[in-house]
Amino acid sequence: RCMARETVIIIGGGLGGLFCGAILGKEGYRVKLFEQHRVIGGGLHEFRRGGVSFETGMHVVGAFQPDGVLNRLCSYLGIMDDLALLPEDEDCFELFHVASDGKRYKMPRGADRFVETLAAEFPAERENIRRYVDALYALCDEVELYNLRFDPSREHADDPVESVGEFIDSFTGDERLRRVLAFCNPLYAGDRYKTPAYIHALVSKLYIEGASRFIGGSQQLADALVGVITRSGGEIHAGNGVTHVEIADKAIDHVVTADGTQHRADRYISSIHPSSLFDLLDRSKLQRSYWQRIDSIPVTYSAFTLYLLFKPGTFPFFNYTYYYMDDYEETWTQDVYTGESWPRGLMCITPPVTGRDVFAEKMIVNCIMNFETVKRWENTTTGRRGEEYEAFKRRCERRVVERLEEIFPGIRACIESLDSATPLTIRDYYKQKEGALYGMKKDCRNMALSRILPRTKLSNLLLTGQNINLHGILGVPLTAVITCAELVGMEYLLNKINNNSLNTRHEIKIDLSPVGKVEGTNHF
Repeated sequence: RCMARETVIIIGGGLGGLFCGAILGKEGYRVKLFEQHRVIGGGLHEFRRGGVSFETGMHVVGAFQPDGVLNRLCSYLGIMDDLALLPEDEDCFELFHVASDGKRYKMPRGADRFVETLAAEFPAERENIRRYVDALYALCDEVELYNLRFDPSREHADDPVESVGEFIDSFTGDERLRRVLAFCNPLYAGDRYKTPAYIHALVSKLYIEGASRFIGGSQQLADALVGVITRSGGEIHAGNGVTHVEIADKAIDHVVTADGTQHRADRYISSIHPSSLFDLLDRSKLQRSYWQRIDSIPVTYSAFTLYLLFKPGTFPFFNYTYYYMDDYEETWTQDVYTGESWPRGLMCITPPVTGRDVFAEKMIVNCIMNFETVKRWENTTTGRRGEEYEAFKRRCERRVVERLEEIFPGIRACIESLDSATPLTIRDYYKQKEGALYGMKKDCRNMALSRILPRTKLSNLLLTGQNINLHGILGVPLTAVITCAELVGMEYLLNKINNNSLNTRHEIKIDLSPVGKVEGTNHF
């Protein structure tokens, strides 16, 4: 489709920028990708502490099963066989632990098992749970791109839609069940009364159908996408981000990178937060109403992350995501706290290293934290935030470890070392406004408010990333498809992806024979 081998400059080397670069490279464009950080990948990239690699963002992934959307997309790109994935436990892809009554809800893989497991806890609600799951799947089927379909008549609908709270509440009056059905809320920062129900449906189905984790870390996906770009003749420039965007005649004339070099291309794609992009250019050359609207859209909350390195052979590996909350109400309100009540909940995982792990090498713990909590240091930079900030981090670390000790008695003695990150870290490394985990908030009552199209007011600039459509491991690649379709055509691109998947079925590469169990532990 690219007859003259046009050049494309991509600003930002996160998940969205990499998928755009890989797709366009495969379709004949010459890609130049510029990333400020020395490690490519954004939320995929890893860092090392104590000789061990830690993932920074993408810990649990879905839609990689043979008929999954991301399996089809990665198969089209020729990288599915490069990925090593461990499916989470069939009996429990997520454990939802509520401290107030001590209950632990195990969420199993598969719609029927999901219904039966919850029905065992809520026997009077069996039919309501079945109706809820059926409606969940039906709602997902209505989202065209989620199914790699394209219907122009359904594009860009701005009509008000049902909220996630209204959706769940319509199936049951049991308040405890309502909170349990919203178990995945921390994965999309849902607001009970504003978040569109389809976001809840997409995320929930993604994990019910079969979530997985990267064996050996998420950087492998970034490396695979880099390989697609470079094999097609593209260039990757890590540690040399774009620092200025020059506009002329309502188009980008060139960009300037950190080393002072000017770069020109036929097309430009930005995968960073639009407001961060606007900070790189002369805003007077854009319509004021355009950038003011985007700047005014609120963003989702951020997180404090704790990275634990365990002493060898001391803490058991568990192959699921562990969610802990003080009470059921906090399904919706973990971001509402005082200094003394934080954290009100946490999410923790033990990333697989070999795929046959018995003991955990490490643990990653996320606790919801608002940007306001660290706002006093917003004008500082990484490594230069001062002693008060470092003391704040140490206090937060102690509180999280204390909470972990309540959940897993004895875990403190298993820890060899720890490190942490705050919303400021996420903001500065990912170029996400206020360190937002999931991009901009969406309001079901005013869908047009937070809808940002890939097309911009500059004729040769497109946008991609989690702020443009959907967030996460599924949403961002699909947003990249939308962005790339502006250049190659949606019908053409979806046909290429789907026709390839009809001829190629890729299984997740992993020996799924039983993993050893740790006997005699009191951690669970």
